[in-house]
Formats: sequence, C-alpha cells, structure tokens
Amino acid sequence: MDYININKNSWNAKVDYHLKSDFYFVEEFIAGRTSLNEPELKLLGDIKGKKILHLQCHFGQDSISLARMGAEVTAVDLSDKAIVEARILAEKCGVDVNFIESNVYDLPNVLEEKFDIVFTSYGVIGWLPDLEKWAKIIQRFLKPNGEFIMVEFHPVIWMFDDDFTKVAYDYQSTEPIVETYEGTYADREANISQEYVMWNHALSEVFQSLINQNLEIKHFLEYDWSPYACFKHTVEVEKGKYRISKFDKKVPLVFSIKATNKEFSN
Repeated sequence: MDYININKNSWNAKVDYHLKSDFYFVEEFIAGRTSLNEPELKLLGDIKGKKILHLQCHFGQDSISLARMGAEVTAVDLSDKAIVEARILAEKCGVDVNFIESNVYDLPNVLEEKFDIVFTSYGVIGWLPDLEKWAKIIQRFLKPNGEFIMVEFHPVIWMFDDDFTKVAYDYQSTEPIVETYEGTYADREANISQEYVMWNHALSEVFQSLINQNLEIKHFLEYDWSPYACFKHTVEVEKGKYRISKFDKKVPLVFSIKATNKEFSN
C-alpha cells in the first residue's frame, strides 16, 4: 500500500478548504494573530535566535508563528500544495521560513543541518507507521542537548468512533487504519471525499521510541481539554479550551512532551 501518496493526495485536497475556513483564521493570522497555543508556548519559552525544525507543518501557520517569535525556522510537509501555499502565506506575512516538501522519513535526503529544537504538534504521528524511524529522524537533526518539543492529541481519543458513541479502534493499532472521509475537520461541509491511511500509537510507543534514541524525557503533561474544536460534540469550557461534551473532563484530549538529546560519548 502506497500510504504516502494516498495521504499526500488527501492533504492536498484539504488545503484550499482549510485556507478559507474559520478554523485557520488566515486573514487574522496575516494581520498578526499567532497560531500557537498555551501548551506549546509554555514549552518553547524564549526561542529568539534558535534554529527550529518543524515537522509536518501543513501550510505553515505554526512555522510562521515561530519565526515571528525570532526563531530561524525550517519547516517540512509531504503535501506539495501545502508547501506552495505556506511560501505564499509567509510572503504575505513578511516572514522568512525555509519550507521543504518531503515526508518525514525522507528528510535526511534533502536536509543536513542540525537544530536547537525539533517541533511537531497536533495530529501528526497518526500518519506515520513507524515511530522508531520517526524518533531516529528527530535525533538525527537535533544538536547535542537540543530539545524535542511535541504537543499531540491523546491516543485515548483515537479509540472512539467519530461520534464518540463507542470504542471502535485499538489503543495501539498493529495494522493500518484505511478509511474514507467526507469533508474535513476544519470544514465539515467541504465537498471532498478522500481515502486516508493512519495508525494509532500508544503513549508507551511514543516514549520508548524517543528513549531508544537517547532522548531524555524532561516533561510530560496530559490535558483534559484541547485548544481546537476539531472533534464532533465539542463545547468551549473556557476561551480557547474545548472538551467533548459527553466526556467533560473525564478523558485526556492532549499531551505534551519535551525531551533532550543527550550528548553521545565516543
């Protein structure tokens, strides 16, 4: 199964709808609004002058937001259409970001430099079948003592069907999840129907893959809210904080990790 091209086509189909959606507030963003949220901002801190590699950047809002904070940003996505639009958006914002079209696993073929921070967030690892390989990529591009910062939706959420009426998927999938969706999380009325391929990854898999690459976990936190109303049946409980109505705060929606690349001794 050519999951990379299936998913590339899927993400290409979303780009135009996402650019027009309220979810991505592009006009406000161009005017200066940041796309970064409380969990990642807390972990990033002062990034002025730091070199950041942003993995799976979509059309670059978070990448541009990082650059606006003073970082030197390189950002990567497998969607060629998203990268084209990211470059256009960065120009509109007057911000310099090095956008690269590549899937995560192929990145060493097109990029050589090392970074102070590798960053990724929200809806990213489910598109990757092999987290061991993913963690090797992260370690490969981190400077000694560089930091990996990740904020992601909690794997418990991916166990449920879209209406949150039943547990429909394994906590950790051994086989790819191949489905077709109508619309998109940013525009449920979007006139698109696309096949996609995903995998569910347990927290243990995330942690162990990083540990196996000598990345030392410095921070781990779970949140009972999400900064995005991207799931069905969400309610805003505080400004910019959403929960699934039937679960309230009983189920974690997001987790964050910071890990340090420990120097290897020769």
